[in-house]
Amino acid sequence: MNLFKAKMMRFVIRLIMRICWWGKRPTKHSEGLVSAKRTEETIAVNNGCIRAFVYTPTAPAPRPIIVYYHGGGFVVGDIDAYDPVCRDICEKSGCLVVSIDYRLAPEYTCPTAADDSLAGLEWVMAYGQKLGGDPTRIFVAGDSAGGNLAAVTALQARDRFPETIKGQILIYPVTDHYSAETASYSENATGQGLTRNQMIWFWDQYLPSKLPKHDLATPLTLSNHTDLPPALVITAELDPLRDEGNAYAEKLLNSQVDVQDSMYRGEQHGFFGSFGPGKAHQKALSEIVTWIEKQSDKQRETSITGCRISNRHSKVSSESS
Repeated sequence: MNLFKAKMMRFVIRLIMRICWWGKRPTKHSEGLVSAKRTEETIAVNNGCIRAFVYTPTAPAPRPIIVYYHGGGFVVGDIDAYDPVCRDICEKSGCLVVSIDYRLAPEYTCPTAADDSLAGLEWVMAYGQKLGGDPTRIFVAGDSAGGNLAAVTALQARDRFPETIKGQILIYPVTDHYSAETASYSENATGQGLTRNQMIWFWDQYLPSKLPKHDLATPLTLSNHTDLPPALVITAELDPLRDEGNAYAEKLLNSQVDVQDSMYRGEQHGFFGSFGPGKAHQKALSEIVTWIEKQSDKQRETSITGCRISNRHSKVSSESS
């Protein structure tokens, strides 16, 4: 029954995203943009393989690399549905974007998605330069469950490949189990983009044992967040996940991580990826592009001076209108 429900939800979400994005992306005729080139790659993972889409911009190589993990509660979503999102990121940022099609629950429970996400990063480390990317400027990014996977990948990379990731972009991320019962879970229980009951069901598919935490699923509950790359954390005011996203930003800050924390007022969960390129999406994308440029500038300064840039915290409250 759960598998049938998951497959139906995948079909519906794919259809909704296609409708919301249909004909709404800027074109080379309207804004002087040339569409990113897309190629498909296959990545070997434990007990199988997964797909990845690689988006190459017209910006000269070597380009910063964004490893993107799509949203969908660990159950729905795929790289096909997120094609317009990743094209938009690629074209606006000038970065090489690699979209990872990690395996979904309930067919594949935790930690499969996290393992696939790390395998995607390792593939980028191995082949990114050949694709025109700069392996010294790798960023991980994702929205919702994808934000969770980006955070978890940054944590795993810290321990396995220190200083490989130069930044993590966490867009209304899942960072804790629903049993934490934050205020935003109650205040926004019937949100348009995500409801409390939907999130509970998603978690029960991903962690069928119903354990309240897991090292590769609930990054907020981990004890060590030191030495992580700088983070841009974007949350939505009317989102059940708002408080856990803010709490993760605070935990990173308390661990001396450079954090930019932005809450988009009046916005629902999904405003960046699911509902088309509206004003809030464009504003968030502009913030992401500016933040990546800032991190790249810091890296260049560090390379020149040989000094580590001190950690700073920037908190932004963004109006969507």
